[in-house]
Amino acid sequence: MAQTNLPVLSSEGGLSRYLQEIRKFPMLEPDEEYMLAKRYKEHQDPGSAQRLITSHLRLVAKIAMGYRGYGLPISEVISEGNVGLMHAVKRFEPEKGFRLATYAMWWIRAAIQEYVLRSWSLVKIGTTAAQKRLFFNLRKVKGQIAALDDGNLHPDQIKQIATTLRVSEADVVSMNQRLSGDASLNAPMRADEGASEWQDWLADDTPSAETTLGESEEFAERMGMLTNAMQDLNDREKAIFQARRLRDEPATLEELAQEYSVSRERIRQIEVRAFEKVQEAVQKAANKPREVV
Repeated sequence: MAQTNLPVLSSEGGLSRYLQEIRKFPMLEPDEEYMLAKRYKEHQDPGSAQRLITSHLRLVAKIAMGYRGYGLPISEVISEGNVGLMHAVKRFEPEKGFRLATYAMWWIRAAIQEYVLRSWSLVKIGTTAAQKRLFFNLRKVKGQIAALDDGNLHPDQIKQIATTLRVSEADVVSMNQRLSGDASLNAPMRADEGASEWQDWLADDTPSAETTLGESEEFAERMGMLTNAMQDLNDREKAIFQARRLRDEPATLEELAQEYSVSRERIRQIEVRAFEKVQEAVQKAANKPREVV
């Protein structure tokens, strides 16, 4: 899929102009998005793909801003995110019931994370799913257990982090030394006193589901499991599950209670039941023996 007629962000200084340009592209209504996605899937219509992409460039920019603390050119971060968006459009299946934004945000983040891992020369790490999970989430977990000092972790902290992130204790020790032991990571982002340090920006605050992405193939498989699992939900369960569990900014119980004219407790019950159905279906799919080709 060629990236044609898209606004180009040439440098950091052109960010404001780029953001103004992409705001000119209209957002798509659900029915319009469905028809464009269906037309592209069935006929490979480049015009439909173009409209799907341009209507979601703002989503890419929003997600990309969360990775500015890694010291990489924002133009490159956004460009990589746009590549992820194009992959999402190419693989998107509108019949599954998802909006494109819900599906695309995982591909966008995966593409940006791959770029961060390839480019960030201060830390040399592997590329397995577990190592990526550890790289992007170590400081977040350390903060949760009040272990943000610059010294070595206590054995019980190491064990707790390893269990939480599903990695070995040796990997935790090694990554902690790399992230907290390099003086350049503790350099202020600006010269003024009290400025944030680069290391303060290393924690990734995106939803925890992101940490399971790993390689693109692994993510595609997991996303397929999720979308298939949601076919077991009725329309109301699916809508509430998406609104509460799959959005960047989840809807509140009060908002959904007003929309469906039921109590907040009823919305909570529907959400929990829907989650249990999806979880059961995903686990069943994950445990299903794979055919040997």
